[in-house]
Amino acid sequence: MNPIKVLLAGESWVSTATHVKGFDRFSASEYQTGIGGLQRALEGSEIDLTHLPGHLVPTGFPMTREALDAYDIVVLSDIGADSLLLHPDTFVRGQRTPNRLRLIADWVEAGGGFLMVGGYYSFQGIHGAARYRGTPVEKILPVGLQPYDDRVEVPEGFEPVVGAGDHPILAGIGGPWPYLLGFNELQAKQDAEILLRTGDGRPLLVVGKHGAGRTMAWASDIGPHWLPDAFGAWPGYARLWRQAFAWLAGR
Repeated sequence: MNPIKVLLAGESWVSTATHVKGFDRFSASEYQTGIGGLQRALEGSEIDLTHLPGHLVPTGFPMTREALDAYDIVVLSDIGADSLLLHPDTFVRGQRTPNRLRLIADWVEAGGGFLMVGGYYSFQGIHGAARYRGTPVEKILPVGLQPYDDRVEVPEGFEPVVGAGDHPILAGIGGPWPYLLGFNELQAKQDAEILLRTGDGRPLLVVGKHGAGRTMAWASDIGPHWLPDAFGAWPGYARLWRQAFAWLAGR
């Protein structure tokens, strides 16, 4: 069987710190990614994951349907809408470029699989700055987005609650589920299916269809801090994502 080809855009960042030592100070920067746990979980599976780091998304994300057709599934994880909308040809040179949010929506309607993973720059995100509300991406998601900062921090932790336990994505995953530390607040659409809820009943894992394609929203993260290392090391983590990608690809 052919591998399931997944393009994951985002899940990287650069952190800059200022060190003050008496009268003196200096700055240091560090590049980090949050995808290591997912990559390890998919090792040896039929899933071929391509990671496009955040700083490469404005220039490297596909610009045409033909380029998107190289993949079965597109994942946006902790990457704001502006990174897809503002190619340097538009932002720097004032030229027309394709609207890649609309491109994704058209591609999914024709049969592609789409997933958004939660985070500080997912859905609406911190200060509402991810800015997916009202875009073509919101139309294809199985959830509606809030008009404000949608992050919910749960430092005491919560355990996911299974809704539709007979769905293929959850097959064979027994409880108890490990705890999570936060999520994006979402509203499931009327025709969507809620597979997991938060401890207080809000949507956590939601699936649906758009045209000939399948879509999914995971309201928490794929790694720290919302998803602790203990969750990533849990056997159900690998099973969850392998089965999620298989379902999104129609396998």
